[in-house]
Amino acid sequence: MNFFIEVVLNGLMAGVMYSLVALGFVLIFKASGVFNFAQGVMALFAALTLVGFMDEFGMPVWLAIAGTILVMIALAWLIERLMLRHLVNQDPIILFMATIGLAYVLEGLGDILWGSDVKLLDIGIPHGASDYMLDTFDIYIDKLEIFAAVTAAVMVAVLALFFQKTRTGRALRAVADDHQAALSVGISLRTIWIIVWSVSGVVALVAGIMWGSKSGVQFSLSLIALKALPVLILGGFTSVPGAIIGGLIIGVGEKVAEVYVGPMVGGAIENWFAYMLALAFLLFRPQGLFGERIIERV
Repeated sequence: MNFFIEVVLNGLMAGVMYSLVALGFVLIFKASGVFNFAQGVMALFAALTLVGFMDEFGMPVWLAIAGTILVMIALAWLIERLMLRHLVNQDPIILFMATIGLAYVLEGLGDILWGSDVKLLDIGIPHGASDYMLDTFDIYIDKLEIFAAVTAAVMVAVLALFFQKTRTGRALRAVADDHQAALSVGISLRTIWIIVWSVSGVVALVAGIMWGSKSGVQFSLSLIALKALPVLILGGFTSVPGAIIGGLIIGVGEKVAEVYVGPMVGGAIENWFAYMLALAFLLFRPQGLFGERIIERV
């Protein structure tokens, strides 16, 4: 039983790491209706910038994080200025293709600025087994993943309040529903897009810090966006809490499947389990657990 609990808890912690990336997707899609394929690369770019500030310029951790946040805000302004304002009210597929191009631009820019070597990221987040869990329950849980879980919980609470209780949050949702209608009631589309891409950049920085602290800052980090896709399908593309719940389901499901079902079919279930589960959801509940059902009226 202890082993089963350990597998489930480690799955939950892994799911939280996926959810941190999925949150960035949800923010931009919820506020602008754009599926940002570049979100994983934004996490990579933010982590590369943070390490670069610390290693190349010798900045302390707090100053490097503040500088990286300013870089992500500046990046949001450039994205709105050079890309989004020219694509207002275009088809979603055009905006999606634009974010694919953005992903390649950011990946190349990160390589030019900071190099392609694997970099160690250490900002003081504790690592290793939690002594309390190990001594009390004989269960191995990584301190880094516990820290990530607490961080994700705080972020979800803050973002949920922001979207539901603030005037800016309501304006973000109005822009997502209809660009032209939002403009007609005086909502500045440019300002809203800068805000949401800035917030998404900060979320990408948090995800980059957690993944970079766990496995090093390397260009394969951008591929975590692919694991976030099943999380979005399960939780719903417009639900901030759904991103967390979807991540937890994926994390637990793939760990349990790998440990208990994997030996029966030759292993490696963890690599494809999330996508098969997402496929099943698409067949029976395409909007996800918490997504909004879209009703088209003729």
